[in-house]
Amino acid sequence: MSRTVVILQSNYIPWKGYLDLLNAADMFVIYDEVQFTRRDWRNRNKIVLDGETKWLTIPVDSKGSYLQPINDIKVSDPRWAEKHWASIKHAYGKAPFFKEYRDHLDSIYEAAEDFTLLTEVNELFLRELASLLDIKTEISRSDRVERQATAPAERLIEICLAHGATTYLSGPAAKSYIDPELFERAGLRLAYADYSNYPVYDQRSDAFEHGVSIIDLLMRVGPEAASHLKSAKSSAGLME
Repeated sequence: MSRTVVILQSNYIPWKGYLDLLNAADMFVIYDEVQFTRRDWRNRNKIVLDGETKWLTIPVDSKGSYLQPINDIKVSDPRWAEKHWASIKHAYGKAPFFKEYRDHLDSIYEAAEDFTLLTEVNELFLRELASLLDIKTEISRSDRVERQATAPAERLIEICLAHGATTYLSGPAAKSYIDPELFERAGLRLAYADYSNYPVYDQRSDAFEHGVSIIDLLMRVGPEAASHLKSAKSSAGLME
């Protein structure tokens, strides 16, 4: 029986490609044992506000701690959630499906105020956004698999095998550094996501931007949002 595992660092309110990977997987593993990267997707993402993209960034304590793993990164200002929710209401208050998702998102942001760790915030949003898209993939965390491997690629293989994977599905950027022979020797098929040819929709902006939070898609197309995921037709449709 085939079994696809995806292993990714957590992102804040991720874009549709990230949710596509989640939907294509049988097991999705949050890989936050690795180093936090500044000015990346870990603690920020984009929405469309007044026709232009706007960053929403969770303030974190990372100054001087460049080797700190994502698991240990702390939120530095609990008021971030209130501010972000206010920006989302401003951006999408007149969107076709704002009222449909307003109460759910409001409750998520209210709950997020109580978390001190960035990884907890990201997992909360991932699970809740997945539920809005009716994605039922099991979500786990990499630190639940005892570490014996030392090299990064070997660690990925170790996690895959612990979850009974036959296929490891990765984002396309990993092509530049992953050695496919390592996965082949471990009996794993290595596949990459293809983020091309996503459908567009009315984004109320002059230039369409694919790389924004899934919240934008939900607000604009509502229950049809899941049909914009390539994996909604078949998980193979996302793979190169």
